[in-house]
Amino acid sequence: MQVSRNFVRIFIMIFGTLVLVSYVYGLSHASDKDALWGGVSSSMVTFIVPFMFLAAFGFLMYWWIILYQNDSSVMESLRWPWGESDGGGGARLLLAFALVVIPSALWLEATIFHIENEYSWTPILVIGVLVLACVGNILMGLLAYSVYVDKLPGGGKMLLGSIFLGIQCIIFDGIYWNLKFPW
Repeated sequence: MQVSRNFVRIFIMIFGTLVLVSYVYGLSHASDKDALWGGVSSSMVTFIVPFMFLAAFGFLMYWWIILYQNDSSVMESLRWPWGESDGGGGARLLLAFALVVIPSALWLEATIFHIENEYSWTPILVIGVLVLACVGNILMGLLAYSVYVDKLPGGGKMLLGSIFLGIQCIIFDGIYWNLKFPW
């Protein structure tokens, strides 16, 4: 499937905005904002919050390099580390980005739904949303690693951006928050 750079740009503009809107909306109607942190202590919250900004910076750095700084040929050449470039890099990038931004836009509402209802299946919903975001982040890292190995422009910065995102997305949200949340 051939996915153009403009399509990925528009997709990220729409769904990236939805992530921000979902946080503003979710926080505006959450009955207990502190409950969203689950069992994470206030000292750890103070430690984690700066990494949220680092994650946003990492995502924007990755996004800018692959979609604006580089030629579209670099995006088209994206490959998995175990495969060859076949011109389908746009579809790979779209998959990775979609798995990060769509679940990220759903996480807060899923968590609020769980807190307010506590059905037996809501933990699976919340954890599933976070796992999908983690998988997307890993895919972003794999694509960036291939750019780095292929010595294409910006590969090191893309890899660094995916690591910045991964500290928050995988370590703090996908692992730590899930372990601390009082399911």
